Amino acid sequence: MKFAVIVFPGSNCDMDLYYAIKDGIKQEADLVSYKEESLEGYDGILIPGGFSYGDYLRSGAIASHAPIIKEVIRLAKQGKPVLGICNGFQILTEIGLLPGTLTNNRQNRFICKQVELSVENNETLFTNHYSLKEKIDIPIAHGEGRYYCDPETLQSLNDNDQVIFRYSEDVNGSVDKIAGITNKQKNVLGMMPHPERALEVILGSDDGLKLFQSMLETQKSEVQ
Repeated sequence: MKFAVIVFPGSNCDMDLYYAIKDGIKQEADLVSYKEESLEGYDGILIPGGFSYGDYLRSGAIASHAPIIKEVIRLAKQGKPVLGICNGFQILTEIGLLPGTLTNNRQNRFICKQVELSVENNETLFTNHYSLKEKIDIPIAHGEGRYYCDPETLQSLNDNDQVIFRYSEDVNGSVDKIAGITNKQKNVLGMMPHPERALEVILGSDDGLKLFQSMLETQKSEVQ
């Protein structure tokens, strides 16, 4: 499986994702500039955390107009797996691949700590290595991580099992303690916590590894 890690000006978790693929699941990965216009040959698209374009206007707003975005949207609509983490999640909402938006934490300050998540749906290509309702420890690092959507959208997310991860406690004021969601087709995942920073016990947790193993296992099954 070959992954593209999209790099914007201000990305700072691109290398974390790169090594999650190269060392974590022993697959191919390339750092791909936001200036590129083609993603041919890639089996999965990863959009890392950071502060694309310095988070000017609002997080992910400027990145949503980068040349590479049209290709990300095209491949997502073809069913290719697309994972956006932290700023990547913000970008996915800005470009309309995921509903809702991310806004300032309820505390109005940056939060960086280990949190507990509950796996709300383990039947997706991102979560099939987890157990339903499994509790996992994954770090967060964000200032604008509070997920918001209107009541109708929340109802739709719940009805379609699109809420994939919830915080066990209310860490930032997110609606319904949402930490990660997918699109209706379940091939696009956005999440604020950083699974790429939870690949080894020495880092505090290896609970993030199962997410990348799930993506790899799904691809192997489809090839067979």
